[in-house]
Amino acid sequence: MRDAVKKGNGEKRTMDVSCSENGRKATVSKKVDDGSFPVKVQGAGVEPFELQVHGFWLVQDAIMTVLGREEVAPRTSIALALSGVTLDPMSELQDVKGFKAGVTLRLVEEPYSPRSAQAHLARVQEMLKAARPQDALMEGRSPAVLSTLTQTPEAPPTLHSSKNRRANSKTEQSAEAPPPPAYILPGVSELPPLTTLLPTNTPSEAPSYLLDLSLSCWNPPPGFRKLQGDFLYISVHTLEGKQCDITSCPRGFYLNRSTLDVFDPRPAQSTPVCHCLTDLLSHISPQFKHNLGALRHRPSLPAEEMLSTPYRTLSWLGVPSLHSHKSSFSCRLGLDQDLNAQAPDWNKELQAARDLPQRSLEERLQRDRALLQVNSAFVWAVAQAAEKVIDGFVDPINGSHEDPAFLYGGVFMSMPTHREEWLGGERGHRAAQRLELRCVQAYSDLSGDLQNLHTIPTALADYRGVRLSAQGLAPGLQGPEQAEVPNGLLYGFSAGPLENPSRRKLLELLAQAAKALSLQRHAVLGPSGHQLPLFTSVDAQGILGADGRYYLLDVYRTMPADANFQVEDGEEGKETEHKKGSFPRCHPHVLCRLRPELVKAFIQHKHAQFTQQVKAHMEENGGVEECMKSGDSRNIDAVRRACKDVGSVSDIIFEMRFNPNIFSPGVQFPSSESDAVELQKRLLKEAASFIIKDQIPAFMNDCIHGTDIPMDGATLRQALHQKGINLRYLGHLILSISQSDLKHQLRHITRLAFAEIVVRCAQRFFSGYIQGLETSNLSAAASHFLCCLLVPHFSSASNGEESKKRSRRRGRGGGGGGAADSPTWTALSGNELWSQICQDAQETYRLKEGLGSNVDHLVEQYGLQKMSLLREMCLKTGIQLRLREYILDNRNKAPISPDDVLNILPVVKHITMTTTDATRMFKMAQNSLQKGLLEQAYEQLKEAAYLFGRVCDDLHPEACQCLSLLAKVAYVQGHPAEARSVQLRVVVISERVLGFDHPNTIQQYVLLSVYLFAGGETALAQRCLYRAKVLLLTVHGRDHPYTAVIDASLGLVLQGEQSLQYLQSALKLNSSFRGDIDLTTALIHHMLAQRLCLTGDYRGGMNHEKEAYSIFQNKYGEDHPQTKCSSDFLKNITQQAVRVERSIRQGGVELSETPPEGLVPSQDTTLEQLALVNGILKTSYSTKMMEFKEKLKERKAAEEAEKMKLENSKSTNENEASELPTNSGEVTEEATSNGEQKQEATDGNAEGQPVETDASEKPDHLNMNGQIESHLHNGDCASKMECEEEEQHSNITNGVLTESQSKSSSIMTSVSEAQSESAVINGKECVVNEGKQAETE
Repeated sequence: MRDAVKKGNGEKRTMDVSCSENGRKATVSKKVDDGSFPVKVQGAGVEPFELQVHGFWLVQDAIMTVLGREEVAPRTSIALALSGVTLDPMSELQDVKGFKAGVTLRLVEEPYSPRSAQAHLARVQEMLKAARPQDALMEGRSPAVLSTLTQTPEAPPTLHSSKNRRANSKTEQSAEAPPPPAYILPGVSELPPLTTLLPTNTPSEAPSYLLDLSLSCWNPPPGFRKLQGDFLYISVHTLEGKQCDITSCPRGFYLNRSTLDVFDPRPAQSTPVCHCLTDLLSHISPQFKHNLGALRHRPSLPAEEMLSTPYRTLSWLGVPSLHSHKSSFSCRLGLDQDLNAQAPDWNKELQAARDLPQRSLEERLQRDRALLQVNSAFVWAVAQAAEKVIDGFVDPINGSHEDPAFLYGGVFMSMPTHREEWLGGERGHRAAQRLELRCVQAYSDLSGDLQNLHTIPTALADYRGVRLSAQGLAPGLQGPEQAEVPNGLLYGFSAGPLENPSRRKLLELLAQAAKALSLQRHAVLGPSGHQLPLFTSVDAQGILGADGRYYLLDVYRTMPADANFQVEDGEEGKETEHKKGSFPRCHPHVLCRLRPELVKAFIQHKHAQFTQQVKAHMEENGGVEECMKSGDSRNIDAVRRACKDVGSVSDIIFEMRFNPNIFSPGVQFPSSESDAVELQKRLLKEAASFIIKDQIPAFMNDCIHGTDIPMDGATLRQALHQKGINLRYLGHLILSISQSDLKHQLRHITRLAFAEIVVRCAQRFFSGYIQGLETSNLSAAASHFLCCLLVPHFSSASNGEESKKRSRRRGRGGGGGGAADSPTWTALSGNELWSQICQDAQETYRLKEGLGSNVDHLVEQYGLQKMSLLREMCLKTGIQLRLREYILDNRNKAPISPDDVLNILPVVKHITMTTTDATRMFKMAQNSLQKGLLEQAYEQLKEAAYLFGRVCDDLHPEACQCLSLLAKVAYVQGHPAEARSVQLRVVVISERVLGFDHPNTIQQYVLLSVYLFAGGETALAQRCLYRAKVLLLTVHGRDHPYTAVIDASLGLVLQGEQSLQYLQSALKLNSSFRGDIDLTTALIHHMLAQRLCLTGDYRGGMNHEKEAYSIFQNKYGEDHPQTKCSSDFLKNITQQAVRVERSIRQGGVELSETPPEGLVPSQDTTLEQLALVNGILKTSYSTKMMEFKEKLKERKAAEEAEKMKLENSKSTNENEASELPTNSGEVTEEATSNGEQKQEATDGNAEGQPVETDASEKPDHLNMNGQIESHLHNGDCASKMECEEEEQHSNITNGVLTESQSKSSSIMTSVSEAQSESAVINGKECVVNEGKQAETE
């Protein structure tokens, strides 16, 4: 597998450099292609070709790139030679003597070894395997579906390359736009058919190459032939019906004289010895030669579809493989066993990658790529090992049935069955595994010298109800042996007193890591009563491995405890006395820890309090300016008092740290630590209160204003985790929403929270339900469980399943064991399952209102969709269902049968490797965007996209987000063709990396439709919107804020009555979720007014424009440019309506059917409206606002300089002071008047101006499409103000508290508040001009 990964990376590296061949890097400018030059490659029977290489490449890199070329495949075991000298694979190209641009490199065939011969056979069978769209589904992976949309009936289905796809979609511009399907029309209650989610058309049969290719019956070679160089014998059955045997030897492959009955290894007469097996097969079979030529000339897939994803993205739907499941040549060639016989040392490989040099950008990129490759291969190996272990193919290495441990493929897997009772049994153990993984991620992300503190490769695998802990093999230990001290243990609760240089080095690393993770150094009482200094939890152990590296193990309690779920002895009765939903409360397990995001947010919150306290104390002591004078001790006293007030662990600087052992059972602290312990308890209780009082309300506020728009359980979890809110607060979230005045606007969050609670409780029950079942019963048991979950009062007896299952078991020969365990799972009924779920939900989440008697209660009360619940359950448990229609409301027949369960796949949780430089460049681009530096942000995004491509082949969630933002900026700058090209790749990446029905994929489809519509590809844009609507309806349902975005987009893209239907639906939904006076509601009112005018309904248009005008008037007042534009448009409608009425009264004199020019939206106006509805022009708003703020800051700085110069002249000072407000007012007035002039000049009839000006503000209130992916994958897209606060926080944390910093922060806040209205006006007025004049900006 690792060979395949490396091969793919070699291919990708070629694509990064030679971007002219397949257009993959069309968005990356020439400047990033530094140090590349062409060389000519020829020899080994290959047609000469040119190759772009980098001087810093190793020769081995160039070889891997050459092997990935279509002209060379499937050749292996080749070397490169220059001027007759074979090059060393480990030397850099730039160090090779005589190497320069344009040089000719020759391919040299090298002898095979037995292993390389097998690798060549694997390469041949991989090339001959016909790739089909269903292959990903049959393997449980999410497929790329976009290509099926771009294939129109008029065009041939060969749209794989980006170039062909672009060419074809241009040809469809003249094609008639398809009407929207009935199931996505507004007001239709039925769900779209599941079969519309994935392509179901059977692809044309790929040409066959051979009837059979397998190991010969004469294997293995006898001793006397092995001594003559025979590696193995291969049996071939050609399409012409000829059967022959082939010998593999060091020189290559040749025909021998063996038959099925006679062994004769001598070479056949007149047979060549071919280095490549396909050359020999072409010599034997003319039909093979013909079909192989067709294979070489097939259209190449784009890199996003061709390369394997780093991690498996599960698909909950699949297609049956009854007619297409044929064992590949690799099985019959025995390659699967032999090639993986040598298990890798995953820890050794990971640490070797971590230790790679990082001196230059190129070295860091290679290191990041190596880390990603190793971690990716490790995760794939974990999934494979989990299946083998649980399916019973691997025996435990310790021979224990209580705590069995397994070793497969180099992965050490533990499945402890003896649970520690103090943890909380099974649930506590699962929580410990999950926390271990999270804390390993935290330590792995540390940078600098802290990378010398190592952790073992770690992952979790949930398969068939069992959670396995997977790790690489830990290295041996080294260190001095002492009495009662384990060999090599340098740090830990049981390490005892020990002093040596290795321990001092480890303690130094742990101290630095504790500072980075905001952990406090503290002391506890050791086993013998002595004080033991710790930088971590008491469970952690620090060792010195035999490889000389320092390792940290058992870090699951690294993060501080959550005081809301820590009931102390004195509070035992208080928890029961309090009303339901109060804190603190008990939890089913004791491992309730705070999330790292919460710790960071709480420290920022305390820092804000600290700054306010310092100012308050200074004001009490004579004012801020007086206290800040040099030599005045009052400022120091103010800092000390503020430190004490907020709970800083230092009394001279702001420093917030936490003790991870507070509230840990069995841990005793020395009496000298009593004050520190009390302070830590106070801080943890404040942090727990911060979740309830600040973070949950902030999350609700973000959901109301559109900053976070979760659509399913995954995005809800992500949004909560970004706020530092654990999922155990789901019950409190539901309670908070139900007590809020805005609960109707947050009903989609309530719906998602209930669904998440049901799925999590059902998953816990499913784990115990499915464990231990015979394999023959798995599909029947899984389908029975899903029926019990989704169908009220379901039972196997009432649905006549029992006899069917018994006959099935008899037919399979599963008599004894199957009959014995059948009552265990067949006895489960829907009522019993729902009762268990309700009990678990009450114990875990303390729901004030229960879940009702069955799932129908949630459907009727909260609008929950059973299909959404089925999808969530399958994704959680790894179940893959057949792609067909499921009638989940039928109580007379089981909606899901055993045959519908296609597979159960392991769900692997793993750490993610950082892409350091790419992520840093991406964040720089985001900051530039916030400051309004569009051109700079555009270049930085291209650079970031190139870096992501170098590290992860763009198949990464953050790379997807970066490319999506690049497409937006390109579109805003007036490059819709580039935006379209990039967005096509973004959609494919999102489908493959996140999932074909992931919410981010839905949003990327909508964004793609905008760029396609801008390029005139109306039909394709509509199909993308149709697919987005179908996916959203399946994932969540119609009652969601984002449905308004899709409906509004469809209303702008479609024409006539359908346009009005979708716009009215969008208006209704937006008013319901955002309110009747929201600016987005005004935008949709205006769009409806325009479309009604096109149909001649001027009175209806006038009514809608009145609503829009009323909203603008209430928001901005009469004199605001937006209000004036709406007023002008309303006057035009009114005048036209009066003319129509007068015409009717005067005897029906016909007016022109075409409305006046001022009432008809132009194509540019429609495009701007479409972009504004989807938040693409959010950038424009931020640009102008930040530019305005910068100008104000510069002007204020200039005014203060003038003050300093004229300080000696009192009269001059008075004049200056009197002029300052006037000047500021003039600036604002000038900006406003300039904006008004621009508006009038841009559109004298004010036809589209209300939309442009209104919607540029809209994304702040309903950030529909513009930033949802930022919140899904990168919650750190902060505003400039937030960046400044973080910078100030870091300064004060380091003890650098100056008046200028705190003062500048308050000044910026006041300036932003005072000038917000003017900035918004300026930003609004310039939106249209920015879109049209992006080049000049």
